[in-house]
Amino acid sequence: MEFVLEQGKQLHANCTTLILPALSIGNVGQLSIDLLISSLKAEKIGYLDEPSILPCVGNDAYGFGPEGVLALPLEAYDSCSDSLTLVQQRSPIVQGMMTEFAKNLANFAVASGKKHVVVLSSLDSGRRQKIELSNNMQIYYLSSTNVDGTDSDCEKLGWKRLQEYDPAQRRWKYLSDLADGVSMQEESSSFEEEDVLDEDYYPSLPFAALFSCCKAKGLKVTCIFSYCSEGDNIPDSFLLAEASCKLLGKNPYTSNGNGDNGWVIPYSWRTMYGPPPDMSLF
Repeated sequence: MEFVLEQGKQLHANCTTLILPALSIGNVGQLSIDLLISSLKAEKIGYLDEPSILPCVGNDAYGFGPEGVLALPLEAYDSCSDSLTLVQQRSPIVQGMMTEFAKNLANFAVASGKKHVVVLSSLDSGRRQKIELSNNMQIYYLSSTNVDGTDSDCEKLGWKRLQEYDPAQRRWKYLSDLADGVSMQEESSSFEEEDVLDEDYYPSLPFAALFSCCKAKGLKVTCIFSYCSEGDNIPDSFLLAEASCKLLGKNPYTSNGNGDNGWVIPYSWRTMYGPPPDMSLF
């Protein structure tokens, strides 16, 4: 992975916290990063050239005018006033390359002086074991602070640790060994031949590789989750973005925001789900 600075831009030493998405159902993590970048008025400082990410290109997601600014698969933004770096991922990982990608991203985080990595990810509501009837928008978390994944700061916010995390479970342990650089070729081939069990599902998701690889580099890692289904996941993106700000003690709200509670809605969201339905049909 190579980090390419924009012309005239530089890395900011005070930006020691990195926020990034883990691709999952509904693309909620990516939507949350869009919301944070626009609301914090973060500036694009460069992009990451990573061979394990599928290529893509598009129009600027945040600008209002046709200035010819292109959006690339993996871009970095800094919010100096908030001491944050945000990485936006716009295309999926090549199949079988997730662990390699996570290792490269962890190396980038260390090389750029990051101390804390926050991963935003959605989870499939169909896999949810227990539904909280009092609050269907519950936030879950996973932290590297303690061996069992707990974190007192997250608990104070009323969040619940991801119950499916078990560092002693075979897939989680296998992932941890891979992140530490232990060769696991024989065990890898045996996993491919076996049927995937329910307990193997969560460690197979992108957030798990990012968590394990960043943790192996000695970084503090906090994963923030919300359960959702496919569809209009904008409300879920607000939930995750707000949760990340609460964790870090940031205030993204502005007096001139164009969304709820002062959030600045990215310009590209205007066409995210197409035009509204023709009400004359009803």
